[in-house]
Amino acid sequence: MGETTGTKSAAETIAGVAELSDEALALLQPDLNPRSFVERMTEGKLYRDAVQFLAHALPKREAVWWAWVAARRASGASPPPKIAAALTAVENWISQPSDENRRTARALGEKAEFRTPAGCVGLAVFLSGGSLAAPGAPEVPPGEYLSAKMVAGAVVVSALATEPEKGPEKFQNFISQGLEVARRIKLWEPKQG
Repeated sequence: MGETTGTKSAAETIAGVAELSDEALALLQPDLNPRSFVERMTEGKLYRDAVQFLAHALPKREAVWWAWVAARRASGASPPPKIAAALTAVENWISQPSDENRRTARALGEKAEFRTPAGCVGLAVFLSGGSLAAPGAPEVPPGEYLSAKMVAGAVVVSALATEPEKGPEKFQNFISQGLEVARRIKLWEPKQG
């Protein structure tokens, strides 16, 4: 998203679709850039809101990568085979975003269970584009923000699934990583004319 859309700032536009809490929306000022808004939410310990915002702001593939990294961390060094298979399927889609890889990520995400970080990010891949219908059936596109919602879910579950007492620290790390992704892809830099 660019810096402004019509009369709304980029932060206001993203906040409008990210379903943020009233507390987060109270922090939003018209002249606040998206990065500063995320930082303000993080300082206010509104971690879920910051994650929701980033998940909706990042392009789908970059958002999935962010959630995949979080899910990998949450799954530990030796995850169960179903979790490992789902994470590998997501990684395959990230490196080669084909329809076959998208559908495989969903199938293996379902086997890992959608309530797990790996399963949630597998579903985020499936909802990132293409058709929800079986191959050869009339196309049924996913809703525009469904993938972002699953990305946010994967990051939140990654922060809280194990050692929830360390949730604030994990949220801060994941949010910093999401902001770094935005910086690297120059998401909120003014366009050069």
